[in-house]
Amino acid sequence: MRWQDGRSGGGIEDRRGMGPAGVGGLGVGGVVLALIGYFVFGVDPSTTLSVVGGAPAAQQQQEGARGTPEDEAGRFVDVVSTNVDDVWKAVFRQSGQTYRPPAAVVLYDQATGTGCGTGQAAMGPFYCPNDQTVYLDLSFWQEMQTKLGASSADFAKAYVIAHEFGHHVQTLTGASQKVQQAQRSLGQAEGNRYSVALELQADAAGA
Repeated sequence: MRWQDGRSGGGIEDRRGMGPAGVGGLGVGGVVLALIGYFVFGVDPSTTLSVVGGAPAAQQQQEGARGTPEDEAGRFVDVVSTNVDDVWKAVFRQSGQTYRPPAAVVLYDQATGTGCGTGQAAMGPFYCPNDQTVYLDLSFWQEMQTKLGASSADFAKAYVIAHEFGHHVQTLTGASQKVQQAQRSLGQAEGNRYSVALELQADAAGA
């Protein structure tokens, strides 16, 4: 996958190295529930964060440097995110709508405050609809690098980023909100079915 000559948009907020200061809330139990929800039922981690934590607690939000990171991994995220934004802008324009990019793509390690509660590295990449932000802990990439090799890993990493942008599009179009309403009004089994469908739609959006 060739990405080095791609355009950078500078929409990255880099919180790496800042540590988990200023975050609180769910703890290990919440993370475990979120992981079970994702891997067993296909429920987006941000949804579980919101449900387990209730209304997001007021947290001291960390603010990292904004722009294009200098390291290769950070630049990769910026180039891919900018490309995905460009694609969705064109798709929305064709349908007579205006696309709004995510508020930010946040790079972090360990844990960080989000509009959905505490974001934990153990949950992997996720999108928070409350603050319309994509959160990425790049240690996730290391495992992909080991399992897939360099060239394949780049494609897989780009796919993961595009998947999270797919969740942003679902928020913009109201699809996520409709699924949340269905989860509240229907039984657990039916609500899980809608959640799985939402994940599959995000997969298709990222393809």
